[in-house]
Amino acid sequence: MVIHIAKRRLRWILLIGLILVMFHLCGGFLHLFAKDFNEDFDYPYSGNVKFLVDQMLNGAEFTPSNFYYFKYKSNLSHICNSSVKLLFLVKSDPEHYEQRNVIRWTWGSSKQLEGNVNIKTVFLIGERELGDDRLNTEFNTHNDILQGNFSDSYFNNTIKTMMGLKWAFEFCSKSTDYIMFVDDDYFVSAKNVLEFVKNPYIYPGRDKTVEKYSFLDLSPDKFELYAGYVFESSPFRSYFSKWYVSLREYPYNKWPPYVTAGAFVLSRLSLIRMYYASLFMDHFRFDDIYIGILAYKLRIEPVHNTNFHFYKLPYTPTGYHKLIATHGYSSPDELWGVWKQYKNNEQI
Repeated sequence: MVIHIAKRRLRWILLIGLILVMFHLCGGFLHLFAKDFNEDFDYPYSGNVKFLVDQMLNGAEFTPSNFYYFKYKSNLSHICNSSVKLLFLVKSDPEHYEQRNVIRWTWGSSKQLEGNVNIKTVFLIGERELGDDRLNTEFNTHNDILQGNFSDSYFNNTIKTMMGLKWAFEFCSKSTDYIMFVDDDYFVSAKNVLEFVKNPYIYPGRDKTVEKYSFLDLSPDKFELYAGYVFESSPFRSYFSKWYVSLREYPYNKWPPYVTAGAFVLSRLSLIRMYYASLFMDHFRFDDIYIGILAYKLRIEPVHNTNFHFYKLPYTPTGYHKLIATHGYSSPDELWGVWKQYKNNEQI
């Protein structure tokens, strides 16, 4: 009898132990001990970043605590040597040769637009050993690839994004109105992007018209635009997740509001202010979260619009009429196909 009771207790102890281990591995304890974002958020730099950036815009100088240094294969200084209405910074894999070519001939080309509207496209890539000869040919042929001296990998996406942001600040911030960061597996309507930035608060897809902003100067050097599909979510704490985040790396229970990094638009002023803010903000390995942190520190409210689709929206004339961007076109042939449908319908 005593042995039987002891065995039952042991089974219960083992079962409870297993439950606790699984609870831990799934991030349960980390969620319990996370700090409250609304009360405690203070991401390094811990000072008033907005104040520093305001001072820098007025000519003050400060010693950076964080600095992204890049050596470019070519600095593409010719891209913004004249006025640019919209600059696409396309995050691309070094081996996605066909994908880049399709983008050059479709949504990334000024030829698609009526009138004298200047848009430019630059592809952002890191380093990889494979395919150097073919990549060199592409460099020499198109002269639109910005390659930085870092490994091109998933967890270096923040580095890739910051390379584009820093380069655009250095070479384009005086001549470019709007900058759109976008992945190379997106379809984008440049015409609709340009329509959207005229007034993001009344463009279809906004939750509601925000009347209180109707009096604002929405010009690119006066308005801090940071727009796309906005998320409000919490860190993944499960040890099984690709996106696992420890409490040491990020101790809070929520992320600041952020725009999915696959496609987001900045005005010239936002670009400049975010670059300055990055000089005082610790690096974070998820690019959309990092940009969201910069915006939060600068008190820039992300503008949400459902016409930025972070999933693939199947083509229909109605569905694409006001579409700004849609994700999931990793096949060059499929991207070319939807582009032809889109353009043919426009001409009807």
